[in-house]
Amino acid sequence: MMGIHVPSNVPMESTPFKGMEFEADEIAYGFYNEYGRKAGFSIRKEYVNKCKKTGVVTSRRFVCAKEGVRGKDKRDQNVKNPRAETRCGCEARLVIVLNRDSKKYVVSEFIAEHNHYLHLPSTVHMMPSQRKVAATHAIEIDLAHESGLRLKQSHELLSRQVGGYDNLGFTKQDHKNYLRSKRQRDMEHGAAASLGRYFSRQLKENPSYYFATQLDSEELITNIFWADARMIIDYSHFGDVITFDTTYSTNRDARPLGVFLGLNHHRETVVFGGALLYDETIESFVWLFETFLEAMSEKKPITIFTDQDAAMSAAIKVVMPETYHALCSWHMWQNAEKHLGHLLKTEPQFNADFLACIYEYDGEDEFLTAWNEMLDKYDVRENKWLIDLFKLKEKWAQAYVKRTFTAGMKTTQLSESFNADLKDCLRTDLNIVEFFTHFETIVNQKRDKELEAEYNSRQKFPRLKLKSSPMLNQVATVYTPKLFDLFQTEVEEVMALSIIERNVSQTHSYVVGVFNQNGKYEVIWNPLDETLSCSCRKFESFGILCRHGLKVLDVLDVKLIPNRYIMKRWRRDAKDGSGKNCTTHNKPDTRLEYVDRYRDLCPKYIQLVNEACETKEGHNILSLAIADLKKKLCDLRNCKTNVEEDIIRPSTDFANKEDQLCASITIVPKGIKKREVYRNKKRRPKSWIEKMRKPKEGTSKKQTKKRKVQESASTSSAVHQGGSSTSVALASHLESTSSVVGSNDKINGAGGLLTQGSVASGGPLT
Repeated sequence: MMGIHVPSNVPMESTPFKGMEFEADEIAYGFYNEYGRKAGFSIRKEYVNKCKKTGVVTSRRFVCAKEGVRGKDKRDQNVKNPRAETRCGCEARLVIVLNRDSKKYVVSEFIAEHNHYLHLPSTVHMMPSQRKVAATHAIEIDLAHESGLRLKQSHELLSRQVGGYDNLGFTKQDHKNYLRSKRQRDMEHGAAASLGRYFSRQLKENPSYYFATQLDSEELITNIFWADARMIIDYSHFGDVITFDTTYSTNRDARPLGVFLGLNHHRETVVFGGALLYDETIESFVWLFETFLEAMSEKKPITIFTDQDAAMSAAIKVVMPETYHALCSWHMWQNAEKHLGHLLKTEPQFNADFLACIYEYDGEDEFLTAWNEMLDKYDVRENKWLIDLFKLKEKWAQAYVKRTFTAGMKTTQLSESFNADLKDCLRTDLNIVEFFTHFETIVNQKRDKELEAEYNSRQKFPRLKLKSSPMLNQVATVYTPKLFDLFQTEVEEVMALSIIERNVSQTHSYVVGVFNQNGKYEVIWNPLDETLSCSCRKFESFGILCRHGLKVLDVLDVKLIPNRYIMKRWRRDAKDGSGKNCTTHNKPDTRLEYVDRYRDLCPKYIQLVNEACETKEGHNILSLAIADLKKKLCDLRNCKTNVEEDIIRPSTDFANKEDQLCASITIVPKGIKKREVYRNKKRRPKSWIEKMRKPKEGTSKKQTKKRKVQESASTSSAVHQGGSSTSVALASHLESTSSVVGSNDKINGAGGLLTQGSVASGGPLT
């Protein structure tokens, strides 16, 4: 025994006594809990008696949290690290009984003595009965989590807002438990149901939101594609050149994330759509590309950049045969590091020669000559990887890539950059809904950069290095700032060029080169229709006139660029005409209103507290005012619905409306198909580039073989052979385990059911 401990530092007005009356049992609990906080012990509710007819509480006992002893469990003998004992048979308690005449609760028994040490005032905030995640804090936790903040950062932020951990009202473990409980509530009906509810909310906010899912023969979701209205509109303006990459695995199932990206008129990254794939097979990519084009009104890109994935390449040939398929030069270099690493180490010049073959030679003959010289110089003519790479030369060599429009892109670096941003806020333990929320965050960050670029283009004026140049003055207010800078660089280089040959007939032909340097380009000018073409094909591939063409225009005394050579996609008004300021209709978020009110009042009261604490009189004045305010708020709360339940828990009506929104669902998936993947839990997920690198010594070949077998088995289960799909609404009925398949539903390929959301035009779901 540790002796008898009686709280002595609690004011009389805060100490309960026998015969004390309360209006309600919860008020009695609150009073005793406050007494426990000041005294230094935690409380809990023990028994409660209710009237069988009315259900009214007739008596109740509140006890010290250390009351009683832990029961014995036969399983305890097998526990290696048993929990520490927390109860010691303390008899401190408060008992209340309902007085049927006054309808009030009267204290019938109060024992103040404890048989254990009481907690210090500096640690009472850690006691269980004093720990609670308030409604305001719950909302701020949600917002911080949705913004990608880690738990430690979020908890630190909340504690600073209230002046320290002891004022927060809950611990980091409570914070963690709240997020875990929220995840469980969100996924209560399963991943497919949660996904359906997420999509149904998106459709309610914006009918033009597009999503599609693919089901296998077991009615499990294998592949998912989505694009909001802004993505669809952006694609209509800047979808001429796109990049697609699937090197990032999003969650514990190692499900590949594919993102369609491009460049806008400010040369900032723009997102056109996303996809979560079950595997990286030809069938999955064919379904994805077909779905992507359907979302984008069948508008195919001019050029698509990808890595050297064979399945992806085959799918592009099937779905987009007219689209030029270019290979990412960065991935090529990474593969060269793997296959030709010995040369990179022993022959420092090989890297420069290899990259020169990719980027520097504009002419086909020049490229072929340089390539053969490189093969002979380093004795790699029989290297299988280089032989296979040469067969794909039209997809990566500048001499061939310049024949199509690429908007200046050479790699899938947009995808790599986007994946790097994703890693900052995505983790492998996220559920499907949390993933979509965090993905939205990254997309909004990219859109904010576009708004920033748009603001700067109107706020700042371009600096003309040749202020008297009519041509620069012409495009200064037409091109976006980044494009103007690129064009001005071309204008500057004109001074270094010379006309080497000229042939003036019906069309004017000029050979242009740099003075005293190799490299010649033929420029043809037709004065009748004012057309200009250069063998470097910069305008055809990038969208701005090259220095060689500008040199000829200068010689011909043409001071302004013909309008046909100012490409619309690079103009400031590139998005004019179809939803430039596209915004979705979002309903006001009551959670944010709640937080706004909290943040408005919090600093005001902190300032009052600081001023009141300067004097004893000020402390007394504020204490009385707080007691009066507390009584008024208590009366207000008794008259209205509990604020916490109003905000945190969605009403039944809202849930019913969400169910009714998509009650017409035709196909009900049974769940989301999980991949069978081998994973070392102690290691982070790696991209395929990292996986290709030589494993460290000690890596088990047996484990590697096992992983390959498992992945092969999992990817063979989803088969798709093209064909039409059934358009249905995917909604909250996804939690149903029963299968409802309409008579008009079409089985796609080897039993693959396809479902999809609203069309790009925002029309009704069918």
